[in-house]
Amino acid sequence: MTDEDNSIFIGGKPFMNYVTSVVIQFTTKEATEVIIKARGKFISRAVDVAEVAMKRFLKDQTELKGIVIDSEGFQNKEGKDVRVSTIEITLKKTK
Repeated sequence: MTDEDNSIFIGGKPFMNYVTSVVIQFTTKEATEVIIKARGKFISRAVDVAEVAMKRFLKDQTELKGIVIDSEGFQNKEGKDVRVSTIEITLKKTK
């Protein structure tokens, strides 16, 4: 399984869609790790998705492997250089 197969990118969809995606990765697709990625204003949603998935839906089946924070630069629509914060939360199957 490649890194992209088990990555979930958080955006503007309903919150539970992302939680469901995490649960499906671990149960149906039998992933050993899932990486939840977000940037900017969606970082808090990524943290919430990880917490709900771990503590409610996959209780005692997953644990937090690691968190990577960073920032990346790009040009916005007006052509201005901007930096945005990013986060990658890695969950690992325990059983």
